[in-house]
Amino acid sequence: MAVLAPLIALVYSVPRLSRWLARPYYLLSALLSAAFLLVRKLPPLCNSLPTQREDGNPCDFDWREVEILMFLSAIVMMKNRRSMFLMTCKPPLYMGPEYIKYFNDKTIDEELERDRRVTWIVEFFANWSNDCQSFAPIYADLSLKYNCTGLNFGKVDVGRYTDVSTRYKVSTSPLTKQLPTLILFQGGKEVMRRPQIDKKGRAVSWTFSEENVIREFNLNELYQRAKKLSKAGDHIPEEQPVAPTTAEVPEGESKKDK
Repeated sequence: MAVLAPLIALVYSVPRLSRWLARPYYLLSALLSAAFLLVRKLPPLCNSLPTQREDGNPCDFDWREVEILMFLSAIVMMKNRRSMFLMTCKPPLYMGPEYIKYFNDKTIDEELERDRRVTWIVEFFANWSNDCQSFAPIYADLSLKYNCTGLNFGKVDVGRYTDVSTRYKVSTSPLTKQLPTLILFQGGKEVMRRPQIDKKGRAVSWTFSEENVIREFNLNELYQRAKKLSKAGDHIPEEQPVAPTTAEVPEGESKKDK
């Protein structure tokens, strides 16, 4: 399984990686990197190069070049978090049954405004996040139980659509611990979110369990009201937002999960 997981992830990401690598910037960078290696390691080109090695061999890396290469490799690894998905042998993305609509940077606003009577619960996630992968089957199971005409579930990959993370104030930095983020929309407007953000921009600790989501977002009551909407059809007036069952946590404060 440890071998199959990275192979499945590699096959899954090949189309996206190919489009990414086809950009002129990355092609030129790859060519320049390869040219440096060839000039440094291939005689007679390397014979005329200066070196700081004690043995005087100009066709091998000196200590300063090794130090620079290691530093650049660390920077690339930190900036390109998606590559860590393959290196840490994470399990493949959840592929089971679900009633979830996936948004991009254009469709999320259009769908939230299309019918203001529909309540939306939207997960903001990133594929490289361990917490998002762990929550995926829980969120899918909730969508199977509670999805109906008036209550819909959605997801948007803020690791891919960074402008969405900016618009909805969901940081993709691992240090802020805002992934995943669940936001409840009623009447096209945000009503509540978990985890909450304090005044310093840090996420208040919250456990993404099925019980917590049902309780905090009051899914049972939302579902019953949404069923009434589907039975009444187009003649039902726009409903008032359903208040959460628990009090909101004041900014800057944290609470323990029940």
